[in-house]
Amino acid sequence: MHSPEPGKKQYHIACGKGDLAEYLLVPGDPDRVPKIAKLWGSAREISCHREFRSFTGEYRGVKVSALSSGIGPACMAIVVNEASALGVHTFIRVGSTGAIQKGVRCGDLVISSAAVRLDCTSNCYIIPEYPATANYEVLLALIEAAESLGISNYHVGVTATTSDFYAGQNRLSTYAPIPQAGSLMAAMQNAGVLNFEMETATLYTLASLKGLRAGSVCAVYANRCTDEFKPGEGEENAIKTANEAVKILHEWDNKKTEKNKKWLYPSLIRPL
Repeated sequence: MHSPEPGKKQYHIACGKGDLAEYLLVPGDPDRVPKIAKLWGSAREISCHREFRSFTGEYRGVKVSALSSGIGPACMAIVVNEASALGVHTFIRVGSTGAIQKGVRCGDLVISSAAVRLDCTSNCYIIPEYPATANYEVLLALIEAAESLGISNYHVGVTATTSDFYAGQNRLSTYAPIPQAGSLMAAMQNAGVLNFEMETATLYTLASLKGLRAGSVCAVYANRCTDEFKPGEGEENAIKTANEAVKILHEWDNKKTEKNKKWLYPSLIRPL
């Protein structure tokens, strides 16, 4: 998407040039945006249009924004396309998810290293074989943030992003299931996939194609193996982790600039 004309706002997110910081936190739920901004030193609401609600402010001296994506991969694609046109270079999804492994409990966090592309939307942009992976700097920053905050109940691994919440994630539907649909969850479990959700693969694929950075941290609200459902569990830790990751990334970005380096590597931030 081309850059908007001066004074023009992006059609869906209703944000214009200068409204969003370069670091953007992306919850699905619009009500999670003020919860994210509550931890900032300063915050102001930018817009609220359809499912896209946005705030901009500062977290520990770093300019940051939050913009809700609503539910599903198509909405996430709108966020990436329109926010990147306004200069956002780093996206962190702050979501909720359902675990499909017994060892991932309600209230835990899942930090996605990669995602299985069952979202369909990303196929509009590139062949299915193209991988959906986290940017390694954002992935490391989320892990560093969780550790620095004393949050130990997190898991790092592969997520499955689906285009549908019900039949797409093997939940019972009044409609006849498509062939092999009932075996999807078992196949993902056997492959070691941690969770189902509906946005990460789209975010990772589009960000990678555009040369941007992306990561994802989700609070586990449900476990499909144990049939537990605890909405809201872990949300605060996911929000804290994402905010802290922005501060860490900003510090690392400054270090790269100072040393005139394009890539982050361990001895750059912790000299041997």
